[in-house]
Amino acid sequence: MSLSASASCAAADDYPNRIVAIVAPAAPGGLYSLFARTVANKLEQRLGGTFVVENRPGAASVVGATYVAHAAPDGYTLMTATSTTMAINVTLRKSLSYDPATDFAPVMLIARVPEVLVVNAALPVHSIADLIALAKATPGGLSFGSAGAGTSQHLDGEMLKSVLGIEMTHVPYRGMAPAINDVAGGHIPLMFSPIPIAQPLIDAGKLRPLGVTTAQRIDALANVPPLADIGVPGYEASSWFMLVAPAKAPRGIIDRLYGALSGFANDPDIRREFNQLGMMPVSSPSPEQLNSFVRSEIARWSAILKKAGLEGSE
Repeated sequence: MSLSASASCAAADDYPNRIVAIVAPAAPGGLYSLFARTVANKLEQRLGGTFVVENRPGAASVVGATYVAHAAPDGYTLMTATSTTMAINVTLRKSLSYDPATDFAPVMLIARVPEVLVVNAALPVHSIADLIALAKATPGGLSFGSAGAGTSQHLDGEMLKSVLGIEMTHVPYRGMAPAINDVAGGHIPLMFSPIPIAQPLIDAGKLRPLGVTTAQRIDALANVPPLADIGVPGYEASSWFMLVAPAKAPRGIIDRLYGALSGFANDPDIRREFNQLGMMPVSSPSPEQLNSFVRSEIARWSAILKKAGLEGSE
């Protein structure tokens, strides 16, 4: 065994011997934090030690991702990352202060996250036809919110605008909470949202759901149809979340984390919680396979963004 491999094994055997930070690169209260807490709880059960969530919001996850990319690669700084962090930002942004393909070591794919299109409940919009009519009757078109440029809410809105052929203006916020609260308060008319964030406001009668972004219905919103079935042909989209470490983190620690999280997607409590929230737990490929997955997603989103004219738009 080489000296580096021996050191990696030794580090893993003793891991964790101090607090591990799981960075959520967004404001508290969103899915980055939810997934970070869920993963932290599972790792504490399996490995012992203390795993804490550390929020580092800004620039659609760029601030937190840059911090983690340059953190010590010792396994004591991890991050919950999404498709925006790991794939979309590469093409969307004119420059990027990290390289997701080389600056991170993927650990595990956590979940896929469908979204729901919601409008302010006071609007006379109960269907896609109503939405089109309102957009055409509104000078300059409608505004739609997002948690920031390049987030799934932003791209979902751009795709909807393109398919329907209507005018819509993107309004980026510094997180999901301020964006969706502005929709609920009537300051902007609509946005896409992860289901667990929109659900309380839907239940309170402040938001009206029009359709979900997946081809199939979601248990948490069983009465809400797929957009593709109600006037947005071919529409299908969902984001994904994964756990990553800085590149060059000891391989032994990466393997220990992956092993501790094995069976995550099939854990009855996690499946129940995720399904209730409208999220899809997924069985994760190995860390090696995730490296290839990230590169393929960078290429896939590059083609989508270029076709939409969004290359280098942020």
